[in-house]
Formats: sequence, structure tokens, C-alpha cells
Amino acid sequence: MAIKRSNKIKKKTTPIGWQKKLKMWSIRIGIAIFVLPIFWVLALKIINPPITWLMIQRGFELKAAGKGFKLEKDWLSYDEISDNLKRAAIAGEDSHFLTHWGFDTDAIQKAIEKNKDGKNLRGGSTISQQVAKNVFLWPKRSWLRKGLETYFTVLIEALWSKKRILEVYLNVIEMGQGIYGAEAASQYYFKKSGASLSKKQAALIIAILPNPRQWDARNPSVYVNHRANSIVRYIDHYQIPE
Repeated sequence: MAIKRSNKIKKKTTPIGWQKKLKMWSIRIGIAIFVLPIFWVLALKIINPPITWLMIQRGFELKAAGKGFKLEKDWLSYDEISDNLKRAAIAGEDSHFLTHWGFDTDAIQKAIEKNKDGKNLRGGSTISQQVAKNVFLWPKRSWLRKGLETYFTVLIEALWSKKRILEVYLNVIEMGQGIYGAEAASQYYFKKSGASLSKKQAALIIAILPNPRQWDARNPSVYVNHRANSIVRYIDHYQIPE
């Protein structure tokens, strides 16, 4: 019996070159880096961040120093947080919070000018930038982290309300050794809830934020007390997100 030969010619499959594979994976990774943060930011729009990289790092630093792992935090909703603390945060940390889109160009320019003069200062970071850095990124400074911080700042400004940004800020920011957020700080420094802080108490907590592991709101230095008094002086001039 004759065997019929197929007239079809099989096409040879040529392997994809490594350059093409590298390009494909680079595109996939690039898309993931761009898209995944969007879902992450959207998730934390409704879910309170349970912990941050900084909290973990600081805890192990304290343990290594023989002080034990310490992490005190207790979430307060936006409406539970004292209005005095909200206004103090804006007055002391980000006076243009309600009007900027995540970056305060005036503050950044002033920071650059003071750095040139060799003066000791805080950077020009807004509350939004501090949320991006503290919630989504690692503490160590680098150009990579700064680039990601910029991207996350844009995302939270676009996808969160100002109210949510301030709520998260006042619940995750480092306010002492192992102390994070308004409630833990209020209990630690003043033995009261973060819902009932006076103007001066709120101002003292915000005044120590440039160096919360060294300064103490209960026993403020002359500089901290001066800064707190300045915040109290202007605290009622600032509106808060409604």
C-alpha cells in the first residue's frame, strides 16, 4: 500500500532572540511598575495601612540597642482626630496643603536656598510627599526612592481626597521612639486621647516632627517650645479638609 506524502511543508519555528526576550520582559516589568502602584494606592484609599517599612525598621533598631521591639499605634478615623491637631499639622508642616497638587514649589525653592547657605533645615516635603514616603516606600534615601516618591505623590493626590491624605498622615507618622500616629502620641505624651488635644498640646506634637526620636513634647527644648508657640499663633488661620 502506497504511503501518501503530505504536500504541506512544515514551517520551521525559529527561537526568539535574547534581545527580543529582554525587550519583552522590560516592557512587562515597566507596565507592572506603572500599574501595580495604582491598585495599591486605590486599595489603601479604603483600607488603613496596617504597618509601614519604617515602623519595622525602627522596631529592630530599638531591639538591637537593647530597648526591645516597640511599636505603639492605634488608628483614629479622620472625624475622631482633634481639629487642633489637623490644623497644627497644616500650620507646622504644609501651609499650602489644601491648594497644592502634592508639591510645594515655594517650599522646595526655599529649602534649596537655605541648603546653599549651609543652614540646618527640613526639606521641602509636603504632607502628601511624606505620606507617599512613609506608607509606600523604604526609609533610606536614594534617587530611586525619590523618583518613586514623586510617582506615589501624584497618585495619592489624584486618587485620594485631601481628607484621606491628612487622616493617613496623622495615623502613620513617626512621633517618638516606637510611637506612631496621633492616638499613640497623645497617650504617650499627655495621657489623653488624640481626639481631645488642646491647641498647645497639638502644636507640641507637631513641633517635634523634625526629630521625633530626640525631642520630647512633654519636656520641650527652647527651640521646640518656640516652634510650638508659633504654630499656636497661626493655628486658627488654617482651614482643614471637610
